Amino acid sequence: MQVDNILTLYGQLLSSVDAWFGRCLSAVPEDIHCSKGCSHCCRGLFDITLLDACFLKSGFDNLGQGVQQKVADNARIRLEAIRAIWPEFAPPFTLNHRSDEEWDKIMPNEDETPCVLLDESGRCLVYEHRPMTCRLHGLPLVDMGGEIMDPALCSLNFVGKEPISLPQIRFEFIRLFQNELMLFKMFTGELLKFQLNELDTVIPAAILLTFDANQWQEWGRLLNVRPDH
Repeated sequence: MQVDNILTLYGQLLSSVDAWFGRCLSAVPEDIHCSKGCSHCCRGLFDITLLDACFLKSGFDNLGQGVQQKVADNARIRLEAIRAIWPEFAPPFTLNHRSDEEWDKIMPNEDETPCVLLDESGRCLVYEHRPMTCRLHGLPLVDMGGEIMDPALCSLNFVGKEPISLPQIRFEFIRLFQNELMLFKMFTGELLKFQLNELDTVIPAAILLTFDANQWQEWGRLLNVRPDH
Protein backbone atom coordinates (compact mmCIF):
# COMPACT_ATOMS: atom_id res chain seq x y z
CA MET A 1 0.00 0.00 0.00
CA GLN A 2 1.32 3.46 -0.90
CA VAL A 3 2.41 5.78 1.92
CA ASP A 4 -0.27 8.34 0.97
CA ASN A 5 -2.97 5.71 1.40
CA ILE A 6 -1.56 4.70 4.77
CA LEU A 7 -1.55 8.35 5.87
CA THR A 8 -5.20 8.64 4.83
CA LEU A 9 -6.11 5.61 6.94
CA TYR A 10 -4.11 6.96 9.84
CA GLY A 11 -5.88 10.28 9.56
CA GLN A 12 -9.18 8.44 9.87
CA LEU A 13 -7.91 6.65 12.97
CA LEU A 14 -6.86 9.96 14.50
CA SER A 15 -10.28 11.39 13.71
CA SER A 16 -11.85 8.61 15.77
CA VAL A 17 -9.74 9.79 18.73
CA ASP A 18 -10.97 13.36 18.19
CA ALA A 19 -14.55 12.09 18.11
CA TRP A 20 -14.01 10.29 21.43
CA PHE A 21 -12.57 13.42 23.01
CA GLY A 22 -15.50 15.43 21.68
CA ARG A 23 -17.95 13.00 23.27
CA CYS A 24 -16.13 13.30 26.58
CA LEU A 25 -16.29 17.07 26.36
CA SER A 26 -20.01 16.98 25.62
CA ALA A 27 -20.67 14.58 28.51
CA VAL A 28 -18.77 16.50 31.21
CA PRO A 29 -17.94 19.97 29.80
CA GLU A 30 -17.58 21.50 33.25
CA ASP A 31 -14.68 19.15 34.09
CA ILE A 32 -12.59 19.31 30.90
CA HIS A 33 -10.47 22.36 30.17
CA CYS A 34 -8.81 20.96 27.02
CA SER A 35 -9.95 22.42 23.71
CA LYS A 36 -8.55 23.75 20.46
CA GLY A 37 -6.32 26.68 21.31
CA CYS A 38 -5.26 25.43 24.76
CA SER A 39 -1.49 24.89 24.86
CA HIS A 40 -1.03 24.38 28.60
CA CYS A 41 0.57 20.97 28.02
CA CYS A 42 2.37 21.75 24.74
CA ARG A 43 5.74 22.09 26.41
CA GLY A 44 9.06 20.29 26.31
CA LEU A 45 10.04 17.34 24.13
CA PHE A 46 8.28 14.00 23.90
CA ASP A 47 8.55 11.03 21.60
CA ILE A 48 6.22 10.48 18.66
CA THR A 49 6.09 7.56 16.26
CA LEU A 50 7.63 7.80 12.82
CA LEU A 51 4.13 7.49 11.36
CA ASP A 52 3.03 10.49 13.42
CA ALA A 53 6.13 12.32 12.22
CA CYS A 54 5.25 11.71 8.58
CA PHE A 55 1.60 12.67 9.10
CA LEU A 56 2.67 15.85 10.92
CA LYS A 57 5.15 16.70 8.17
CA SER A 58 2.41 16.41 5.55
CA GLY A 59 0.54 19.16 7.39
CA PHE A 60 3.65 21.25 7.93
CA ASP A 61 4.41 21.16 4.21
CA ASN A 62 1.08 22.90 3.54
CA LEU A 63 1.99 25.96 5.62
CA GLY A 64 3.16 29.18 4.02
CA GLN A 65 6.86 29.44 3.21
CA GLY A 66 7.44 32.20 5.75
CA VAL A 67 5.81 30.21 8.54
CA GLN A 68 7.69 27.07 7.54
CA GLN A 69 11.00 28.90 7.66
CA LYS A 70 10.35 30.34 11.12
CA VAL A 71 9.29 26.98 12.54
CA ALA A 72 12.23 25.19 10.89
CA ASP A 73 14.66 27.71 12.38
CA ASN A 74 13.22 27.07 15.85
CA ALA A 75 13.36 23.32 15.23
CA ARG A 76 17.07 23.56 14.39
CA ILE A 77 17.67 25.42 17.66
CA ARG A 78 15.92 22.63 19.56
CA LEU A 79 17.96 19.99 17.77
CA GLU A 80 21.19 21.83 18.58
CA ALA A 81 20.23 21.63 22.26
CA ILE A 82 19.80 17.86 21.86
CA ARG A 83 23.18 17.62 20.14
CA ALA A 84 24.76 19.33 23.13
CA ILE A 85 23.81 16.13 24.99
CA TRP A 86 23.90 13.64 22.09
CA PRO A 87 26.53 15.07 19.68
CA GLU A 88 25.85 12.33 17.11
CA PHE A 89 22.08 13.04 16.90
CA ALA A 90 21.55 13.32 13.14
CA PRO A 91 19.07 12.22 10.44
CA PRO A 92 16.99 10.13 10.69
CA PHE A 93 16.82 11.41 14.30
CA THR A 94 15.45 8.17 15.74
CA LEU A 95 15.58 7.42 19.48
CA ASN A 96 15.06 3.70 19.85
CA HIS A 97 18.70 2.70 19.98
CA ARG A 98 18.99 4.77 23.18
CA SER A 99 18.18 3.74 26.74
CA ASP A 100 15.32 5.22 28.76
CA GLU A 101 17.86 7.00 30.94
CA GLU A 102 19.33 8.71 27.88
CA TRP A 103 15.84 9.74 26.73
CA ASP A 104 15.31 11.41 30.10
CA LYS A 105 18.36 13.60 29.53
CA ILE A 106 16.82 15.30 26.51
CA MET A 107 13.21 15.14 27.76
CA PRO A 108 13.36 16.40 31.36
CA ASN A 109 9.98 16.88 33.03
CA GLU A 110 10.88 20.43 34.00
CA ASP A 111 11.36 21.57 30.38
CA GLU A 112 8.74 24.27 29.73
CA THR A 113 9.94 25.26 26.25
CA PRO A 114 6.87 25.75 24.01
CA CYS A 115 6.41 23.36 21.10
CA VAL A 116 7.94 24.77 17.94
CA LEU A 117 4.58 24.36 16.17
CA LEU A 118 2.74 26.87 18.37
CA ASP A 119 2.03 30.27 16.85
CA GLU A 120 2.23 33.58 18.71
CA SER A 121 -1.22 33.05 20.24
CA GLY A 122 -0.40 29.54 21.42
CA ARG A 123 -2.39 27.73 18.73
CA CYS A 124 -1.06 24.65 16.97
CA LEU A 125 -0.11 25.40 13.37
CA VAL A 126 -0.79 21.82 12.28
CA TYR A 127 -3.72 21.03 14.57
CA GLU A 128 -5.41 18.67 12.10
CA HIS A 129 -2.09 16.83 11.69
CA ARG A 130 -0.94 16.75 15.32
CA PRO A 131 0.36 13.43 16.70
CA MET A 132 -1.85 10.88 18.45
CA THR A 133 -0.25 11.54 21.83
CA CYS A 134 -1.35 15.19 21.58
CA ARG A 135 -4.94 14.06 20.96
CA LEU A 136 -4.93 11.55 23.83
CA HIS A 137 -3.26 13.77 26.39
CA GLY A 138 -5.41 15.31 29.09
CA LEU A 139 -7.77 12.49 30.04
CA PRO A 140 -7.14 9.06 31.58
CA LEU A 141 -7.29 6.30 28.99
CA VAL A 142 -9.75 3.60 30.05
CA ASP A 143 -10.82 0.86 27.67
CA MET A 144 -14.47 -0.08 27.27
CA GLY A 145 -13.80 -3.23 29.31
CA GLY A 146 -12.45 -1.15 32.20
CA GLU A 147 -8.74 -1.75 31.64
CA ILE A 148 -6.76 1.36 32.57
CA MET A 149 -4.28 2.04 29.77
CA ASP A 150 -2.95 5.30 31.25
CA PRO A 151 -4.29 6.99 34.41
CA ALA A 152 -2.61 10.37 33.78
CA LEU A 153 -4.64 13.51 33.14
CA CYS A 154 -4.05 17.23 32.74
CA SER A 155 -3.98 19.10 36.05
CA LEU A 156 -6.64 21.48 34.68
CA ASN A 157 -9.15 18.66 34.14
CA PHE A 158 -11.37 17.07 36.78
CA VAL A 159 -9.88 19.25 39.53
CA GLY A 160 -10.43 17.55 42.87
CA LYS A 161 -12.22 14.62 41.21
CA GLU A 162 -11.35 11.08 40.17
CA PRO A 163 -12.64 10.39 36.63
CA ILE A 164 -11.25 6.85 36.17
CA SER A 165 -14.59 5.18 36.90
CA LEU A 166 -16.68 7.43 34.64
CA PRO A 167 -18.22 5.36 31.82
CA GLN A 168 -18.51 8.52 29.68
CA ILE A 169 -14.77 8.72 29.08
CA ARG A 170 -14.20 5.09 28.06
CA PHE A 171 -13.18 4.17 24.56
CA GLU A 172 -11.99 1.15 22.58
CA PHE A 173 -8.35 1.92 23.30
CA ILE A 174 -7.12 -1.64 22.92
CA ARG A 175 -8.53 -1.77 19.41
CA LEU A 176 -7.22 1.73 18.71
CA PHE A 177 -3.65 0.77 19.60
CA GLN A 178 -3.92 -2.48 17.67
CA ASN A 179 -4.96 -0.57 14.57
CA GLU A 180 -2.21 2.00 15.14
CA LEU A 181 0.38 -0.78 15.30
CA MET A 182 -1.01 -2.41 12.15
CA LEU A 183 -0.74 0.87 10.22
CA PHE A 184 2.70 1.56 11.65
CA LYS A 185 3.99 -1.81 10.46
CA MET A 186 2.49 -1.19 7.02
CA PHE A 187 4.11 2.25 6.96
CA THR A 188 7.59 1.04 7.91
CA GLY A 189 7.20 -1.85 5.49
CA GLU A 190 6.59 0.62 2.68
CA LEU A 191 9.30 3.05 3.78
CA LEU A 192 12.05 0.62 4.84
CA LYS A 193 10.95 -2.53 2.98
CA PHE A 194 10.68 -4.39 6.28
CA GLN A 195 8.24 -3.93 9.14
CA LEU A 196 8.94 -2.59 12.63
CA ASN A 197 6.87 -2.42 15.79
CA GLU A 198 8.30 0.92 16.87
CA LEU A 199 10.53 3.75 15.68
CA ASP A 200 10.32 7.12 17.39
CA THR A 201 11.53 10.67 17.03
CA VAL A 202 10.64 14.16 18.31
CA ILE A 203 8.57 16.93 16.74
CA PRO A 204 11.47 19.31 15.89
CA ALA A 205 13.17 16.45 14.06
CA ALA A 206 9.98 15.49 12.22
CA ILE A 207 9.78 19.00 10.81
CA LEU A 208 13.25 18.71 9.27
CA LEU A 209 12.95 15.13 8.01
CA THR A 210 12.16 14.04 4.48
CA PHE A 211 10.28 10.84 3.79
CA ASP A 212 11.86 9.70 0.56
CA ALA A 213 11.72 5.89 0.54
CA ASN A 214 15.20 5.46 -0.97
CA GLN A 215 16.71 7.65 1.74
CA TRP A 216 14.97 5.71 4.50
CA GLN A 217 16.12 2.36 3.17
CA GLU A 218 19.70 3.64 3.36
CA TRP A 219 19.13 5.00 6.87
CA GLY A 220 17.68 1.65 7.91
CA ARG A 221 20.88 -0.09 6.86
CA LEU A 222 23.05 2.50 8.61
CA LEU A 223 21.08 2.17 11.82
CA ASN A 224 21.33 -1.61 11.63
CA VAL A 225 17.61 -1.83 12.32
CA ARG A 226 16.44 -5.43 12.30
CA PRO A 227 13.03 -6.62 11.07
CA ASP A 228 12.51 -8.44 14.37
CA HIS A 229 12.94 -5.23 16.40
